[in-house]
Formats: sequence, C-alpha cells, structure tokens
Amino acid sequence: MAGMMAERKPAGDRARHLGWGLLIGVGVGLGLRAAAEQGWGGATLPETVARQVLDPAGQIFLRLLLLAVVPLVFASIALGVLELGRSRGLGRMAWLTFLLFGLNMSVAVGLGLVGMNWVEPGRGVSAMEAGAVESNAGGTSPDREGRRPELSPSALVDMFLPKNWIRAVVDFQLLPVITFALLFGWAARTVDGPSAARVQELLAALVRVMFRMVDLAMALAPVGVAALVAVAVMRMGLELLAALAGFVAVVIGAMLLHAVGVLGWVVWRWGGWSPLRFWRATRLALLTAFCTSSSAATLPTSLAVARDRLGLRAATTAFVLPLGATMNMSGTALYEGCVVLFVAQVYGADLAWVDQLTLLVLAVASAVAVASVPGASLPVIMGLLAQFRLPPEGIALVLGVDRLLDMARTTLNVAADLVTACVVDRVTGRADSDEMQQGRPADVGSGSDAVADQG
Repeated sequence: MAGMMAERKPAGDRARHLGWGLLIGVGVGLGLRAAAEQGWGGATLPETVARQVLDPAGQIFLRLLLLAVVPLVFASIALGVLELGRSRGLGRMAWLTFLLFGLNMSVAVGLGLVGMNWVEPGRGVSAMEAGAVESNAGGTSPDREGRRPELSPSALVDMFLPKNWIRAVVDFQLLPVITFALLFGWAARTVDGPSAARVQELLAALVRVMFRMVDLAMALAPVGVAALVAVAVMRMGLELLAALAGFVAVVIGAMLLHAVGVLGWVVWRWGGWSPLRFWRATRLALLTAFCTSSSAATLPTSLAVARDRLGLRAATTAFVLPLGATMNMSGTALYEGCVVLFVAQVYGADLAWVDQLTLLVLAVASAVAVASVPGASLPVIMGLLAQFRLPPEGIALVLGVDRLLDMARTTLNVAADLVTACVVDRVTGRADSDEMQQGRPADVGSGSDAVADQG
C-alpha cells in the first residue's frame, strides 16, 4: 500500500484547506445564528439557507466518502491476509510481533475510551439532545435504545455471520464485512497455482482505486467541512467549539499517556532501553511521522533509525517495521474509538460497557485495514458510526481538527512500531546468543545509550 503515496496530494496543502474550511464554517455559522436571533431577513431565512444550501453541499462530500467504505474495508483486510502468507515459517518472531501489535492497539483504544468516559466532552452540547441538529443527519434520530443485541451465542453468530449479507452491507455493518474479508483472504491463499497472485494483484488494484475515490471526495472536503460546520455552529452555537476543544484535549492526552507511560514502560522493561534514551534516538523518525502524517512515508526513516541509532538486527527491522507500518495502528485505533464515543455523546446516545467492548474490538480490527497514508481512517470511521446506528454524518463534527490529530496519531503509530521492534529484537535475540553478540553488546540498553549519544 505504500506505493499509493505517489498518487496523493501534499498533506500540508490539504491541512491548510481544511483549516480554512473550519474557520469559514464557524464564521458563517455564527453569522446565521446571529441573523436568526435578530430576525434579519425573516425568521426562517437562516434555517432555509442551512437546509437548502449548506446541508446538500455537505452531504455530497459525506456520501462520496460513504461509497468507499465497504469495498475499502473488504479489499484492505483481504489483501492483508494474502500478504501475511509471506510470513509463514518465521515462527517465534511472527507470533511475538502479532501479539505485541494486538496488545498495543487494545491498550491504546482502552485508554482513549476511559478518557472519553471520564471527561465526556460531547455531553455539553445540549442542543443535540433536543434534536436541533438531528435534521442535519438526514432527519433521522439516533436509536438510543437497544442498539446492540444481547451477546448470546446465537446473537454473536448473527453479528459475524448474518443470514442476509446484502442487508448487512447496505447497513454498513463492518463485522460481517471483516469476517468475509478474512475468510476470502485465507481461501485465496490456499488456492493452488497462480490464482492467489492474481487475486492479490486485483485486491491491490481495488485498494488503489478506492483511495483514489477517497482523494476525489477529499478534494471537496474544504467546501464540505465549511458547510457542515456552519450548520452545526448555527444550531448549537459556541457549545460545539467547546466540546470540540475538549475532544482534542482528551485524544491528545490519551496518546501522550500511551506513548510516554505505556510504550515508555514497555521499552524499558522488555526492550532494554531507558525511555529518555529511546525517545532521543528515535526523534528523527517521530518528527518525520508528525510532518508527513504517513507511516508509509516514514518507513525508510524508521528503518534507518532502527539500524543506525537503535542497533537492531536487520532481520528484525525488515520484518517488524514494514508490517507495523501496515498493521500496528495504535494511534489510529485510539482515534477511531474516541470519535465514535464523541459522536454518541453529542447525539445523546449511551453506549453501555458491552457496546464499548465491541467498539474496542472493532476499532482494533478496522485500524488494521487503514492504509498508512493521511486521512485514510475517515471512511472506516464512518462505517464504525453506522455499525452503532449513529449517523455517519457525525464525522463532520471532527473533520476540522482531523489534520492535527492525524499528525499526532501517526507519530504514535511509528513510535509503537519502533518499540515493538526493540522488544522483538531483544526477546528473539536472547534465544540465539550468536545473533545477539553479532555487532552489538549483550546489554541492549548500554549499547543503545552510546548510539543515542551520537545524535
């Protein structure tokens, strides 16, 4: 998927355009709200402008994104299963890497959900609970009761293997799509002859086409964001901006806690590095990730840092880091879970602990399907919102700040990849003392200190 980077527009230009869209939307929304309060142009003129002009402009952008949700999730996951076929025979290194990936993403999502439940930044938007903005989602009110079936064995079968797959696709239910993609990818791997290679090429082409569609939709993002934010601000006022600031604070705080607390402890306990020395040694890769918002674009720098500054074995870095750039998306998974919970809070929909546990699993699974390029998570998040019967249009609430959070979550993704590489290198190296002694001292921490001091 890294090859798609050449087809995408510079992330900095897109960031500036989205930022201007947010500012223009806030200004237009406040102007329409003032006009409605003062009765300028008639009492119904601001609402007419919102319903007849701004809503349709925003809906065009959102529905173009929705077109890519199902085929993108299916093709990405199936392609990932096929590509994992190359990893057979690596044994202990592969199992340890995948275990660390799963634990890393699960802990990250858990921290994000805890922060969102503690602060509840979306609860202050009282106008939403009164239904003032529900018409912006197409006139449908979120289902606040009984959004998920009881988790009995038969209900779990229906969730993962529904009787009517077409209806599940129409409803943007991601679990059946993920199940089908996993089974399809596994079945394609077991086919004899060149069929598996042809299927892999077809899926790779489909992924590229879907992201080209996302690019086309994102070309309309500044206009769509301005229109949607204007409607939301007109109907909610400054409450929305306060809630959005709280959301950004929670997400950034959870990412910092995961990076400094969890990853710092892991790299000290199992990677053999003091956290301060590790962050100093990897700062070039982290800065590149922050600036590019792309794990794929950062991969060459990550490989060089792992080799030259961390002193890791080539076999470890060649396996862990490219795989991590595709699969180990802790920042993305954390962000997806926080967005779903934020939209639920804003719309007054309560997600019970069972729902949030399901959200954790889905966020981890769907993050694996997200390509390592800027803005790739937006269609997947819309699918997650639909999974919990929340309006996918709710993603418009966070689009204006998505760029900043994209930079932060990509930095966390790359940091987690490098931490995983350190742990895998040390644990697997202990099992083979000859490899452990080749080119670096037995104490990984002391050797890395000397390397880090060179930077």
